[in-house]
Amino acid sequence: MKEVNEKRVRHASFKELLVQIRLRTFNFIKRNVVMVIALILASITCFIVPPDKEYLSYFDFKTLSCLFTVLAVVCALKNIKFFYIIARKIVSVFKTARVSVLALIYITFLGSMLIANDMALLTFLPLGFFVLHSTGKEKYMPFTFIMQNIAANLGGMLTPFGNPQNLYLYSFFKIPTLEFMGIMLPSFILSVLLITVCCLIFVKGEVLEIQNEEVKLPPVRTAIYLVLFLVSILIVFRGIPYIVGLILIPLVLIFMDRRALAKVDYLLLLTFVFFFIFAGNMARIDAVKDFFGFLLEKDTLIFSTLSCQIISNVPSAILLSQFASNYRELLIGVNIGGVGTLISSLASLITLREYISHNPKGAIKYILKFSAFNFGFLFILLIFNLLWLWIF
Repeated sequence: MKEVNEKRVRHASFKELLVQIRLRTFNFIKRNVVMVIALILASITCFIVPPDKEYLSYFDFKTLSCLFTVLAVVCALKNIKFFYIIARKIVSVFKTARVSVLALIYITFLGSMLIANDMALLTFLPLGFFVLHSTGKEKYMPFTFIMQNIAANLGGMLTPFGNPQNLYLYSFFKIPTLEFMGIMLPSFILSVLLITVCCLIFVKGEVLEIQNEEVKLPPVRTAIYLVLFLVSILIVFRGIPYIVGLILIPLVLIFMDRRALAKVDYLLLLTFVFFFIFAGNMARIDAVKDFFGFLLEKDTLIFSTLSCQIISNVPSAILLSQFASNYRELLIGVNIGGVGTLISSLASLITLREYISHNPKGAIKYILKFSAFNFGFLFILLIFNLLWLWIF
């Protein structure tokens, strides 16, 4: 009898373990759906194009290195609350809901230009929640999160390191920096105007009170991390060989902040690796090459924008770069294509996850509002760019 009971206990424990494994697997896939899709696509194409020596040519090691170094330094700065303190000081000087929300969105906009859109959202979405929650203005939470998401995706379009796909295309096509910024400037200016108009219309000038909180920066760490950040930016702009940053930055952080290295979004880097394999294999399939070449020849801007809505902007940039000759239209397309569906940008999934963590019951309403604003922005930006390219 005792042995039977022990078997039942072991069986129950085993079943419970299986349930936990399934739950953790499901949660992992839900949180990293784009990476999982990239892995599946890469695996499928590996059966069509078996692994060989040419696989090594798929990977843009400079892009991966730049992305890693920027993310590592940003994590270090985030650990000392550098961005939080800067943002909070800016927000604290404003007294109304309208101006405070505008400040939060502009900070996210600016942050995406400097630290990439994903990191800008991870840094400033919690600040948006804190400001609105602590002042009792949760009713503006969905709008603020949606606008911060749009600001992160569209603000990052101006600089080569603002969005991951920018970093890749900037390196892949060897686009001169001033030309890159010139291509994206009209869309950037229009995006700022659209976001500002939306805030003026949808947020009232209600009085806000923000509690004071004293947080000090460690001067030595701050100075060193800012130097490392400068190094990572110079690497992006080709001022320093990427191998220097790949050695220097991890070496310094090992001694000063190992947690920063641990917090780097390695799954994002893996997503790039899988998409490099997928795109490289697709480019070696003659039928696919002819099909994409035909579509891009018809209209690179429209096709690249639509592609983002289905397979996201980063994989679209990697895949379509194998077939596109008009990098101007491709660059615009994969940037404005970052708004639209929830999967058009990795950043949108980050925002959704953050919002649901604070308001799980409001997911459906949030998605409906998100879709309305995003598709509105997408339509205006696409029409504007079609006219701009036609005129100029």
